[in-house]
Amino acid sequence: MGEEGSTDLKPLSAVVEAFEELARIIESGPKDLRLAQFSDACSLVSVLFGCLGIAFKFAELEYVAKVHDLLEASKTYNTLENVLDHDIDNDTVRKPGSHSRNLRRVRQGLDLLRTLFEQFLSPKKAVSVGMYALPTREQLILKLSETGELLISFKKNIFQFTHFRVAT
Repeated sequence: MGEEGSTDLKPLSAVVEAFEELARIIESGPKDLRLAQFSDACSLVSVLFGCLGIAFKFAELEYVAKVHDLLEASKTYNTLENVLDHDIDNDTVRKPGSHSRNLRRVRQGLDLLRTLFEQFLSPKKAVSVGMYALPTREQLILKLSETGELLISFKKNIFQFTHFRVAT
C-alpha cells in the first residue's frame, strides 16, 4: 500500500488505508471514534459509486449529501457518540435530516458497496436484473487502476463498518 501520509494514493488504496486506520482505532480499545475522521474516510468512498455507472448515480448523490452533512456536523460534534447523544436528547434520531439518521444512511451506503463488491469477488456471480447494469470485475479494477487483492481488503474493511454499532 502507500506510504504513511502519501497523497498520491489511487482511489481504492486511499479508501482501504483510511478504513484500516479506523479499524485500528476501534480495535485498540474503547474510545470514541472522531466524527471528522470517520466522515473523511467515508468521503473517499464516493468515487466507488461513480465507478458503478449511471444505475447508481442516485445512490452516489444521496451518499455524498449525507457524508457532507456529517463533515459539517464534525465542526460542532467531536465524536459519533456526541452526535447520537445530541439527537437522542432532542428526540430527533428519526427526524429526516438529523445527523444520526444521516449517519445511518452512510452506513447503509457502505453496506450497499460491501454487498456489490462481494458480488464482484464471488466466483459465482449472482444473476439478477440489477447486476447486468454493473461493470465486470475486470472493468471495475481497470477503472480504479487497482488490483483484485485490494478489492478483497476493501471488502474486509467496509464489512467492519457496516456492522459497527455505536453504543447508545
